[in-house]
Amino acid sequence: MRSAIELIEELNAVDESVTIEAKAGSEVGKSIIETVCAFSNEPGLGGGYLLLGVERVRQQDQLFDLGYEASGLAEPEKVQADLASQCASMLSIRVRPEIHVEKVGDAPVVVAFIPEASPTDKPVYITSKGLPKGAFRRIGPADLTCTEDDLIVLYEGHHAETYDTTIIRDGTLADIDPGAINEYRTLRAKVNANAEELSWSDDDLLRAFACVREEGGVVRPTVAGVLLFGTPMALRRCFPMVRVDYIRVPGREWVKDPDRRFDTVEIRAPLIPAIRRATNAILDDLPKSFSLPSGEIQSTDEPILPLRVIREAVVNAVMHRSYRIQGAPTQIIRYANRLEIRNPGHSLKAEDQLGQPGSQTRNPKIAAVLHEVNIAETKGSGIRVMRELMQRSNLLPPTLDSSRQPDQFVATFLFHHFLGPEDVAWLGGLTAEKLTDEESRALVFVRETGAIDNATYREINAADTLDASMHLRRLRDLKLLEKKGSGSRTYYEPGEAFVSAPASALGTGKGYRDHPSTQSHQVAAQSHLPETQSHQVEPRLVTQDDLPPELSERLPKAGQRPGREALRTLIVDLCTAYPLTARNLAALLGRRDHKPLIRDHLSPLIEAGRLCYTIPEMSKHPSQAYVAASQQ
Repeated sequence: MRSAIELIEELNAVDESVTIEAKAGSEVGKSIIETVCAFSNEPGLGGGYLLLGVERVRQQDQLFDLGYEASGLAEPEKVQADLASQCASMLSIRVRPEIHVEKVGDAPVVVAFIPEASPTDKPVYITSKGLPKGAFRRIGPADLTCTEDDLIVLYEGHHAETYDTTIIRDGTLADIDPGAINEYRTLRAKVNANAEELSWSDDDLLRAFACVREEGGVVRPTVAGVLLFGTPMALRRCFPMVRVDYIRVPGREWVKDPDRRFDTVEIRAPLIPAIRRATNAILDDLPKSFSLPSGEIQSTDEPILPLRVIREAVVNAVMHRSYRIQGAPTQIIRYANRLEIRNPGHSLKAEDQLGQPGSQTRNPKIAAVLHEVNIAETKGSGIRVMRELMQRSNLLPPTLDSSRQPDQFVATFLFHHFLGPEDVAWLGGLTAEKLTDEESRALVFVRETGAIDNATYREINAADTLDASMHLRRLRDLKLLEKKGSGSRTYYEPGEAFVSAPASALGTGKGYRDHPSTQSHQVAAQSHLPETQSHQVEPRLVTQDDLPPELSERLPKAGQRPGREALRTLIVDLCTAYPLTARNLAALLGRRDHKPLIRDHLSPLIEAGRLCYTIPEMSKHPSQAYVAASQQ
């Protein structure tokens, strides 16, 4: 068991920790038991440490946090006893942490190691809340309430059924397209002409793949059956929004001008042809690079992203998306400088485990069929392959962002070739200090996207958390980056010494230090996703005088307390008119404190899909605002 001093040193070395939680509280309250629950549940984590009597210190007038310090506990023995008692009585199983009291300087602190529960004991949950609200997972440094997908992961030790085996209640065998089955047979024969399932009847094949199930003497298709082999009519009836949209956006941002709209190709088909069509749509539209292989006299034009990277990205999106979320399609967004693939449903694997061997899919029946025809692999190597191929092509590795609010997974592929002559000249003009390749790569990434955090630095440089923190702090000290946020929400934007102009613009009067412009909400709303750039300025303060009369008249008068649904409807309507911060909303609604508004209304509206963040990748960004998901 590690000591308090070791744990505090690690906390001060990194901005976040998935295995350590420090709390100043002298009582064992709700948040501590939620952390115990999360450490017990998180698959593969092995447990985590609770540090009680330790807090983050920020001195007034100081630019940066001073770090974590032992503040001490007045009654450490009582805290120790209360923790052991509540771990034994408040949870669905008896959790037995290793606990001891030690002194850091003169300050007594409690160190508790919470072991991971056995698979058959999961999910561990707070009994007074029940499931799913009482169960938590440890995602990064946060304790997050379990979703239905999380419970399926935690129930794996009990052999729980997955969503893709769910029966379509109004479905019949007429919803299955024989042509889609024949396409599977053709592809399977190319992989293994002697595969035994090729000799089976269509009915037997569908049963073997769990694409149909019997209920009350009637054979009905499952979710996997319709998605893999459904007729066009069945797909539209059962999953009207489950499609792949290829969106071509001019420039690097969401289109601000309503007269310059994006082009969209909607792909609605069984999954195997949908993957093929989506891959071809990307290939047809990507820039090509000239190449003359050694010993050849004829040049070839290759897509700027390797073909296998494109294929792996599309397959991963289709195979791992949450089909429970039926209100949003998978989106492939092609900007001038990058390709973004946005998928409903967060990653079931922890972000720091992405790319490591081992697959964890929410749709195992779908994944098995795609594997049989050599479209998908099931060993968890797809992300690692994409990273290696991108680096081999001298491209920045893809960045992967798994988010629960909104519930989505975003993979971003930059077209920029790393460290060409212009990059070298640009980097040389930033500072006289020698930059490592990893630091250079981070600066190029910030120039292209506007911000970077510890997790992204680790992804593009294959670095560990400590190295990433050290290099980001060095770039901050050189004033090339500016630190924003704190703790787990720390990220970095261009600093005062950061010149954003490309090398070709230096010395021509085109250099600038301004951050890239903010993005419009219009296209984001039309594509059912909020905008993605984190370098936005806070929206201006909206007053009652700015509102349309019909909205202004609906604002609560002094002493009025609207009902919950009436208030939430008003909030959505206000956020349709303007992007509004929580403080701005609180002021309009006559409330002194914005935090209860976030807890009681804004967060539930985000979870219900009625509101979107303007900065979704950093929910606690100081400039965070809210827009209506249905905004036109």
